Amino acid sequence: MVLTSYWITFISTQSNEVLESTAKKMKMNMKNMQTQRTTRASIKYLLVACLFTFLGCETDDTQTVATFTQLTMSDEFDTDGAPDSSIWGFDIGTGQDGWGNQELQYYTDRPDNVIVQNGFLLITANQESFEGSNYTSARLTTKDKFEQRYGRFEARMRLPWGHGIWPAFWMLGADDDENPWPGAGEIDIMEYRGQNPSILIGTVHGPGYSGGESISKEYTLPNDRFDTGFHVFGIEWGPNYINYYVDDVLYNHITPEDIDEETDGQGVWVFDKPFYILINLAVGGTFLGPPNAETEFPQTLIVDYVRVYKSND
Repeated sequence: MVLTSYWITFISTQSNEVLESTAKKMKMNMKNMQTQRTTRASIKYLLVACLFTFLGCETDDTQTVATFTQLTMSDEFDTDGAPDSSIWGFDIGTGQDGWGNQELQYYTDRPDNVIVQNGFLLITANQESFEGSNYTSARLTTKDKFEQRYGRFEARMRLPWGHGIWPAFWMLGADDDENPWPGAGEIDIMEYRGQNPSILIGTVHGPGYSGGESISKEYTLPNDRFDTGFHVFGIEWGPNYINYYVDDVLYNHITPEDIDEETDGQGVWVFDKPFYILINLAVGGTFLGPPNAETEFPQTLIVDYVRVYKSND
């Protein structure tokens, strides 16, 4: 918790120009390291793919290899103030039935809930009375601004924590106005219950497998917590597969065959069309329950960058 307090204090401080300069240099160094790591990983995957091809070996379905190297969208959050309006819009309010999940927060676009500072996007959940709700937060979306079919979608984040705290990095089918949920499909790249700070979940929802019947898998961070450091959460998505990653670890692989098996042939694969991105920080809901007496506020989801790639093929 010493590291958590340090970063929240660090990011919130603007009066010391030396600290701001140091923060930006540190972020640039971290991004350079991440770029190098991604390049090394891509080379590694290419070598593995070549090895399997050369040997003519049969491989199991968890070894699907894809290379997405052409950057199509990137937000590095390098300009202080409101998020880039050419990329991000906002969902405002409480939605229908708490956004379908009985969530407790009111989403706003106020700087108190969403702001870019010192090279990071900060989404903050506050405990306050606002428009009939007891909590506020923010939900960003690229709907009608950016959408893509297939590719690598990733974000580097440090997650908040506490009972009833629910951050998510996810996607919805771009035809959801004409094809309401779950018909348009949903890909949850990362969602997490704040009371379980070492466990995240990767999930798909679609016709015949939504809500409590969705298809998902958990990942447990070995000997660590997601609220004490940054991690890269991503998917690599192509025809007939979605691979889920935390940092360099492939932990989930979903195919049409998995959906057929899980739904006794009743589910429909709807992941062959463009999707758009959402990032939000919810409070409470049926997924994890409400905050309790030990939940501390404010809680902040810290986003270093969001990047999307496509294949060069």
